[in-house]
Amino acid sequence: MTIQRMDNVGIVVEDLDAAVAFFTELGMESQGRMRIDEDWAGRVVGLKGMHSEIEMMAIPGAPGRLELTKYHTPEPVTPTPAVPAANTMGVHRVMFAVDDLEDTLARLRPHGGELIGEVSRFEDSFLLCYLRGPSGIIIGLAEQLS
Repeated sequence: MTIQRMDNVGIVVEDLDAAVAFFTELGMESQGRMRIDEDWAGRVVGLKGMHSEIEMMAIPGAPGRLELTKYHTPEPVTPTPAVPAANTMGVHRVMFAVDDLEDTLARLRPHGGELIGEVSRFEDSFLLCYLRGPSGIIIGLAEQLS
């Protein structure tokens, strides 16, 4: 048996509209929003009385998606510290390849994007950085140089 594909990465957010605006500015497109109120969903994730709203985001013409989730009930749990460091165990970040890293940073800053460290060069291959977005989401950006 082999794995078929990675279907999506789920990210819990505080403000769904702000997260959608951030990832739309990055270049992703919404595939739709839906409320999830059914008992089966709560059983899958292990939360009784779960009510949430999700929006699926995709890169045009590319496989894989982000599932942005806003939990209405139960209330989302804030990690300690609320804005974890880059070396916190668990889901770390999602990396995106971009054509122009500086332009991408400039477009994401008005949507809450903040550099975590600095833009750095990896040999003669890439410009790289980590960026924190809405709800503390960490994304990586990579611009191929050659």
